[in-house]
Amino acid sequence: MMPQPVDKAPVDKAPVDKAPVDKAAVLVESLPYIRRFWGKVVVVKYGGNVLANQEGEDPVDDAEALASFAEDIVLMRSVGMLPVVVHGGGPQIGALMARVGKEVEFRDGLRVTDADTIDLVRMVLVGKVNRDIVSAVNVHGALAVGLSGEDANLITATAHSEALGYVGDVVSVDPVIVHQLLAQGLIPVVATIGADVSGQAFNINADTVAGALASALEAEKLVFLTNVSGLRSVPGDPATLIHQASADDLDQLVASGAAGGGMIPKVEACARAVRAGVARAHILDGRTPHALLLEIFTDQGVGTMIVSNTVSAAP
Repeated sequence: MMPQPVDKAPVDKAPVDKAPVDKAAVLVESLPYIRRFWGKVVVVKYGGNVLANQEGEDPVDDAEALASFAEDIVLMRSVGMLPVVVHGGGPQIGALMARVGKEVEFRDGLRVTDADTIDLVRMVLVGKVNRDIVSAVNVHGALAVGLSGEDANLITATAHSEALGYVGDVVSVDPVIVHQLLAQGLIPVVATIGADVSGQAFNINADTVAGALASALEAEKLVFLTNVSGLRSVPGDPATLIHQASADDLDQLVASGAAGGGMIPKVEACARAVRAGVARAHILDGRTPHALLLEIFTDQGVGTMIVSNTVSAAP
């Protein structure tokens, strides 16, 4: 006679914790990107507008946002990438000017910068914002070194116009000092002050500097962290996020008005950079926790990727 199955009392089993499995899947997904970008330069522009709050949204905690950004930068360096941080500080400059009773004047979206104002700008960018970013990164080890475009003639500038005073345009970039820091395993953090041949300092748009530096370094990627999710075909509608665009597409977005205001210098810098040989440019919402890692190390990404008009869509 065949043995009969024996009923057994049910055995309680502990629920399977899928979190470790999910984490492992993320690591596996990131592996080809880590291999691809090993030893590659990635220029990341981190500006004060990352911390700007949109109407109806919860306030952004400055310290938490900066700490999250620093973790991303350190992790990128730890897996063999060569991050270079470029930062502005428009909101912080405006706050200091208001504190000292200095009137803020803009023309065509650019801050009029007289002799007193350029001193304040240098104080904020070099003495405050730069120090804050360097300190946040160095919590994780002796990695970050702060500098400005005035150091080692990194950025040579010229006046944008007489009406704007000491607002500058980039004439040239000499990336030797940045290459030297990267070769030592360090993370350069660049404040966007440049100087002309006489040594006069100029405040330069940080988006423009980031694009010019990425081109000079022949970077693999140029990433702009801002306070929107990326480029949109309809600016006020998040559902119209553009996941990928070409340099020619960007020209059309500016011409149509879909990219306006503070997005214009980012878009123009992206277009110039990819046309100059930078492989990819990205525009991300820097308020999203670990947006850098999500964009660089995952298949879907979280923002807009810009490519030249002749390359494939590979990340």
